[in-house]
Amino acid sequence: MGRTQDREFDDFVASRWSALLGYARLLTGGDQHRAEDLLQEALVKLWFAWPRVSAEMPEAYVRRVLARAAARSAKRRWWGERPTEQLPEPPAVDDLTGTVDERTRLESALARLPVRQRAAVVLRYYCDLSDNQVADVLDCPVGTASSLASRGVAKLRTLLAVEPVW
Repeated sequence: MGRTQDREFDDFVASRWSALLGYARLLTGGDQHRAEDLLQEALVKLWFAWPRVSAEMPEAYVRRVLARAAARSAKRRWWGERPTEQLPEPPAVDDLTGTVDERTRLESALARLPVRQRAAVVLRYYCDLSDNQVADVLDCPVGTASSLASRGVAKLRTLLAVEPVW
């Protein structure tokens, strides 16, 4: 690639990094490290495809690569490392505790959805794509994409229902 294309790629990555990382994090069920790995993998693929996709829709290309990579990686049985439930020290209490708790509950519930349902829900409601665009990214019929998103949202509602405090 030429210097201009290098600069365009760098500008794209700098401007869209946080949004794409948020999308990847939701696809991985809130696992920040897997999300970063997926995004790196997708950006490497984008780098090689940049000359042909830069003028069109590079973000759509990255979303598609991320969704497919997340589906592939979810099929792996072992990741080598396991996150722990116990933190080394209690978190400091601040004003954002409620927001963080709600986000954590949502990420946890998303992680419990099947991979394709999770991808459909994230694409439809987090990325605000139409059913046609979701179907295109997931490479399935529009009805299937709509059904996946609908069933995913229904399951999320069930998972996020307020649990009784004992």
